[in-house]
Amino acid sequence: MFRRVLPAVTAFALLTACSVTSTPDAPPGGRVVTLVTHDSFALSPELLERFKSDTGITIKPLASGDAGELTNKLVLTKDAPIGDVAFGVDSTFASRALKEDVFAEYASPEAQRGAQRYRLDPPNRLHAVDVGDVCLNIDVAAFKDTGAPAQYADLADPKFKDVLVVEDPATSSPGLAFLLGTIAAFGEQGWQDYWSGLKANGVKVVSGWEEAYTQDFSGSSGKGPRPVVVSYASSPSAEIGDDGAPRTKALLDTCYRQVEYAGVLNGAKNPDDARKVVDFLLGEQVQADVPGQMYVYPSREGVALPEAWTKAAPAPATARSLPADQVDANRERWVRQWRTLVQG
Repeated sequence: MFRRVLPAVTAFALLTACSVTSTPDAPPGGRVVTLVTHDSFALSPELLERFKSDTGITIKPLASGDAGELTNKLVLTKDAPIGDVAFGVDSTFASRALKEDVFAEYASPEAQRGAQRYRLDPPNRLHAVDVGDVCLNIDVAAFKDTGAPAQYADLADPKFKDVLVVEDPATSSPGLAFLLGTIAAFGEQGWQDYWSGLKANGVKVVSGWEEAYTQDFSGSSGKGPRPVVVSYASSPSAEIGDDGAPRTKALLDTCYRQVEYAGVLNGAKNPDDARKVVDFLLGEQVQADVPGQMYVYPSREGVALPEAWTKAAPAPATARSLPADQVDANRERWVRQWRTLVQG
C-alpha cells in the first residue's frame, strides 16, 4: 500500500518508474542469488558485473512492489521464500518482518562500519543499507521577500496559508513518514491538533510524491502553485540552477528518518552466497553508488557524497524517528485517525 518514492525531477522519476537496473545473465549452472527488492532498487551495472567477476555469483533482482508490498510478500512466502536475500524493508515495516521471523541471523563484518548505528535487534537479522530523510522542501525564490517557514509549526501560521502540499499517508511512503514525523514532534496528544491547524490553513493532500512534487510544487519542473512540499532532504541536489545555487531547500528541522534494510531470508536456497551479497550491499563501492542511483544517504560512515549533495543536500545532523514496534502497533490506527480528521 505504501510506496517508497525517490525524490527529484526527471532522473528521480525515471528511477521510480523502472523496476531494477539491468543485471548480468547467469551462465548455465552458475551461482545465482535472488535479491528480492522494492521497485525502486538500482545499482550501477558495472558494480554487479564486478561482483560476478570477483565471486562467481550473479545477483538476480526480483522487484516486488513498494516497501509495504515487499514486506507483505516476504511474510506470506516465509515458509517457501521467493529469494535468498531481501532489500528494501524499511524502518516503518521492519518490526513486522522480524516478528514473523522472515530473516535469518547473520552478523556481516561490514556492518561495523556504520550500519550498526541503525541496528534493530541483537541477532543482526537486518542490516541498514541506506538512510532517507523525509522533510519539508521549499521553493527558495517564493519566500525571497516574505521570509520562509523553518519548522512544522510555521505551516499552521495564517501567513503561510495555502502554501503546503502533502502526500496521503495511506497511499504514499513519504506521506506516511511526514505523518509519523508530526506524531514524533507533537506526541500522541498533540499531533491531531497540529493537523487540524494545517487543514484550517489550506493544506492540499494528493495521492503520491510524483503528483505533489512535479505538479503542485512551484520549485520543480511543474511550476505548480504551492511553494512547500513533503519530499526528501536529498531533493535539492536535483534542483541546481544555472548559477550553481539550489533552487529549493529542505527544512532540516522537519525531517523524519527512514532506514532501508537487507537480510538473508530464512530458508534461502543459497545462504552462503546470500551472506556475500549482504556484505556487498554494505561494502564501500555499493555505498558510494547509493546516492547517485537511489538518491538516499549511505549507511556506511566515511562515504563521500556527490558534490551537488555536499552543497545542496547535506544529511541532517538529527532527524526524528519512532521505534519500529511502536509504528507497527499503531500505524493503521494513526492513518485512520488522520483520514477522519483531514479527509472526513
